[in-house]
Amino acid sequence: MHTGLTVGEFSRVTHLSIKTLRHYHDVGLLAPADVDPGTGYRYYSLDQVPTAQVILRLRNLDMPVADVRAVLTAEDVSTRNELISAHLARLEDRLVQAQSAVESLRELLSRPAHGSAIEYRTVREQPAIGIREVVDRQDAVSWWQGALGELHGFVTARGLRRTGPMGGLFASELLQDERGEALVFVPVDGDARPVGRIDTVVVPGAELAVAVHHGPLQTIDLTYGDLGTYAARHEIGVDGPLREFYLRSPLDAANEHDWVTEVGWPIFRSNG
Repeated sequence: MHTGLTVGEFSRVTHLSIKTLRHYHDVGLLAPADVDPGTGYRYYSLDQVPTAQVILRLRNLDMPVADVRAVLTAEDVSTRNELISAHLARLEDRLVQAQSAVESLRELLSRPAHGSAIEYRTVREQPAIGIREVVDRQDAVSWWQGALGELHGFVTARGLRRTGPMGGLFASELLQDERGEALVFVPVDGDARPVGRIDTVVVPGAELAVAVHHGPLQTIDLTYGDLGTYAARHEIGVDGPLREFYLRSPLDAANEHDWVTEVGWPIFRSNG
C-alpha cells in the first residue's frame, strides 16, 4: 500500500508533465520517493514538491539539467548562489546579444535601397608596426580590441609619430573557413624595435573600393555586402585580404555607435 503521490498526481501538483518527470528520473535530477518493484509505478512524496518547484523555475531560465543538479546538490548556500549567479550572468549576456541582433535587423530593414556610397582609392605601401596572428572568427572581435589597445599603448610609450589611421588586414579564410590570418597595424614614421607580439610590418599597397561604415561591428557585414555586390556586378573584384581603417575606434569613442570604419575591398582597376 503506497501513501505517496502517483506520477500523475505529482504532475498536477507541480505542473511538471509526466514525460518530464520520467526524464528527470532517468537523468538523476528528481527521483521518485519510491518505485513499486512489481509494477514499476513511481510514487512521489509531498516533501518533494518544493524541490520540483525549484527545478521548474531553473529550467524556465534555460539552466542545463547538469547545472540544476549541481544547484540541488550544493553543499552550502554560498556554492548554490554562485551557481545560480553564474547562470544569470550568462542569461544577461545572451540578452545583450539578442538586443544587438534586434538592432542589427532593424538597421537592415531601414537601410536605403542604394546601400553604401562607394569610391575608388589607391593606397600605397606603408611601413607600420602591427600584431599578426591566425585567429578563430568567434574570437576575432576580442582579439582585435586587445591588439588595438596594445598598439596604442606602444605608440604612446615610444613617442612614435603616426602617419595614418590604425587599420586591419583580414584574410578571406577568416570568413570562409572561420579561421584565418588577421593583422592590426599602425602606420608610423621611423624605426621601432619589435617587442613581444608587436613587430614591424610593411602594409602592401592595393587598389580598393571603399565604403564607410558607421556604428558597431555587429552590422559591418552590411557594408561588406555592399562592397562585395558592387565588385561582383562590375567584375572588378580580385583575391586579397579585406582591409579596414579605423577613423573612430574604441580608443576614441566608448559608445560603439560613434565608431567610424572605412572598409576596403580589393579590386582591379585599369590605369588607362
